[in-house]
Amino acid sequence: MATQPALGKIGIWTAALRVTDSLSAQQVGEAAAELEELGYGTLWLGGSPSPDQAGALLEATGRITVATGILSIWDHDPAFVAERYAAIDAAHDGRFVLGLGVSHSALAGERYARPYSAMREYLAALDAAPTPVPASRRILAALGPKMLELSRDRAAGAHPYLVTPEFTAQAREILGDEALLAPDLKVVLEPDLDRARTIARDYLGRYLALPNYTNNLLRLGFEEEDFADGGSERLLSGVFALGDAEAIRRRVDTFLAAGADHLAVQVVNTAPFTTLPREEWRTLAEALPLGNG
Repeated sequence: MATQPALGKIGIWTAALRVTDSLSAQQVGEAAAELEELGYGTLWLGGSPSPDQAGALLEATGRITVATGILSIWDHDPAFVAERYAAIDAAHDGRFVLGLGVSHSALAGERYARPYSAMREYLAALDAAPTPVPASRRILAALGPKMLELSRDRAAGAHPYLVTPEFTAQAREILGDEALLAPDLKVVLEPDLDRARTIARDYLGRYLALPNYTNNLLRLGFEEEDFADGGSERLLSGVFALGDAEAIRRRVDTFLAAGADHLAVQVVNTAPFTTLPREEWRTLAEALPLGNG
């Protein structure tokens, strides 16, 4: 197998590391550079980013891997993605990982059809581009067994979102020993558990309206009742880490013990899409097993 991307043990997943009306290029660049200095292995740019939005984070840093988490195949033509990937990655010492996903019918609209076949065709188009995106430099958002197998066979591995340690162990069985497994883990760094659950529910509710996630959670043994009112305590305990830094470290360790090679940690607060939780990132850097040095 070709050399796998260097993700490190722990990365940061955020949709907020991009220039907006409320965040300047300087603020985004400084935050990305600090995450690199703190020792995180990968920056996962969420929110269906473009290659060039990831490229801006590569420009702001010098060592850390940057991954799209994830780029929606419905939003970006594969020929364009291959062209931009080749140019950006060549300029940044092979630090760019292309995370791809089929997103959701509610977001993609009428374009959403035959998602598994569409992903296969998209990967074939990346292979056929004048400068192909190597399989070892792409990673797939995968929940179901067929997509996990595709991530093993046609990519470096899988980046599953909204999952549990039990799912992680099952995915490792499908992926085998060599493919990368890099799940996301949402954390609420708040010692008041009632407040932490309120923050978690406010965030989780949007995902519980998406069948790709709820169907996977049902396969894991959750029930429809667990999806009411932003999620039962049992569901929150399954897909979040809640509490102080020590509690979050213990939860991170369960995902790593279940077979994750890398964990994409997402700090959830009251405004996770528009704010940069730099203090929380610093606290977690001291508590978590970064292992990226």
